[in-house]
Amino acid sequence: MKYPLSPDVKPEFCTTGSFMRLPAERGNAKVGLVGVPFDTAASFRVGARFAPQAIRQASMTLFPYHPVHDVYPFDDTNAIDIGDVPVIPHNIHRSYELMEEAVGALMDRGIVPIGIGGDHSVTLASLRAAAKRYGPVAMIHFDSHTDTWDTYYDEKYWHGSPFIRAYEEGLVDPKKVFQIGIRGTLNHPGDVQESKDLGYHVVTAGELERQGFSMILEQMKTAIGDTPCFLTFDIDFVDPSCAPGTGTLEVGGFSSRETLQMIRSLTGFNYVGFDLVEVLPSYDPTQITSLLAATIIHDFASLVAVKTKRKSLDTTIE
Repeated sequence: MKYPLSPDVKPEFCTTGSFMRLPAERGNAKVGLVGVPFDTAASFRVGARFAPQAIRQASMTLFPYHPVHDVYPFDDTNAIDIGDVPVIPHNIHRSYELMEEAVGALMDRGIVPIGIGGDHSVTLASLRAAAKRYGPVAMIHFDSHTDTWDTYYDEKYWHGSPFIRAYEEGLVDPKKVFQIGIRGTLNHPGDVQESKDLGYHVVTAGELERQGFSMILEQMKTAIGDTPCFLTFDIDFVDPSCAPGTGTLEVGGFSSRETLQMIRSLTGFNYVGFDLVEVLPSYDPTQITSLLAATIIHDFASLVAVKTKRKSLDTTIE
């Protein structure tokens, strides 16, 4: 059977519960979706544990072909959806172990995982899995916050600290980390500087607007090259007028159209993993946040499909 299932085969509202009704297993898979329904590390609003299923439900309205990249992202990559990690809501460290195990198992099979979160603390587990297999990775990070704050009520593991912990654990190459879209009020003037002090490239929303994304993209390509790269996307990168269903809203963000243009230009990197986090379905009865999240995940798979297609063409030419 050809996947994703066409509406001609089964109506969109007849869902199997997976992303675009993908199967849980098939041969030669190159992309694997995995839900990470953990939100115990959130500092304000909670509810991101319900995001994986809401995003999967929203994906039912998407079509299989990507007209910008000329690929069928889930068919060209034999994509699968392995369901949700069985996290432990009250225990972040045991949950990290389960997340790392699930993501690592996909990586061991040569499958690029796409995590559907969950709050942003979950990315640390994926980076642990990636670094164990590839060494310190490059990271492209879309967000309105740097998430390099050290502690919250003396707790070191929460959704505002994954990337200072990743630095301390040697999971990323600081010179190859780009944090894009940072904006909003701060606790003190040093908040952004602390991230820069780690060696990260911090591109604020204002800088992004002034320079243009094409210039930032060239900087990333020069710095990252072919280094194994993880892309993490916090939905609050997008302006709350386009994505109201999130936990820590920051006005002055980017539209969904601008966001998709940026994501779609990110071809040519050596991706070893993706995730999309911080969708809170209960705060958006319109479901536009979940739909945008599903569309971005469609784009993530397309970036892998583009690389797969190019490899196939190169092999044919040879």
